[in-house]
Amino acid sequence: MSTDSSKADLYGIDISEAVWAKSSASAGEHECVEVAVLPGGARAVRDSKNPDRPALLFTESEWHAFRTGVIAGEL
Repeated sequence: MSTDSSKADLYGIDISEAVWAKSSASAGEHECVEVAVLPGGARAVRDSKNPDRPALLFTESEWHAFRTGVIAGEL
């Protein structure tokens, strides 16, 4: 893993030009979340129906823990 940004550092990142991606499993649905890769391996997550609302920001280690839990069926 790359160097993990601190949570406070995330809120200093300008995400206005972030490249957002939806899951390929969304199949054209409009009720999806979108994810953007941020510096240091962090991620931003937003609601595709309300992209102007604030995004949730996750450090690299938080995102890794979330993905691990989803893959393991814990969530």
